[in-house]
Amino acid sequence: MSLTSADFAAIWLTLKLASLTTAILLVIGTPIALWLSRSRSWLRGPIGAIVALPLVLPPTVIGFYLLLVMGPNGFLGHFTQWLGLGTLTFSFTGLVIGSVLYSMPFVVQPLQNAFSAIGTRPLEVAATLRANPWDTFFSVILPLARPGFVTAAILGFAHTVGEFGVVLMIGGNIPDKTRVVSVQIYDHVEAMEYSQAHWLAGAMLVFSFLVLLALYSSRKSRAGWS
Repeated sequence: MSLTSADFAAIWLTLKLASLTTAILLVIGTPIALWLSRSRSWLRGPIGAIVALPLVLPPTVIGFYLLLVMGPNGFLGHFTQWLGLGTLTFSFTGLVIGSVLYSMPFVVQPLQNAFSAIGTRPLEVAATLRANPWDTFFSVILPLARPGFVTAAILGFAHTVGEFGVVLMIGGNIPDKTRVVSVQIYDHVEAMEYSQAHWLAGAMLVFSFLVLLALYSSRKSRAGWS
């Protein structure tokens, strides 16, 4: 028994979802992490807690509230229907939104730690050279925080690949549209197709191991150079 065409479709959809989610998170997570690492505002605590909520909330809780918000009676659902786009539930776009929210701490926190580790000295030196904020970010902060970006990208991608509760709640189980690998494995088990479930689950196991191996190897390499 080997992987079926439905399995390959689920794998492709999962990789597409994880890639897009990671790219979006790196774009929106970078300013959030930078602000959290530098700000002394009283809002830093509440916003940091909101970002970290997916670490402690059950995925079904997040999926349930997203279902209400994006559904036909939710404020986002009303807005998308007003635009003529229908609702975002049970769509790939809905999966992306849910994945971005659910995987956010896995991208923001490594970036925040990387920005905090830079300290203030390099930024002060850049300021004395009259570098503007954009020059400071691209010439100073980005190169020094590169390991944090690598870690954030790996963790964000891997976490999105392993999602189940959120994607099932807001995406359902629509072939070639919202059926990702985790849902496909669930379908195989429910249908007592254990051999096919073994193939997909084994692939996920190998993938997870390789991701962690790459992550720890990169950290060890950086420690050796430091």
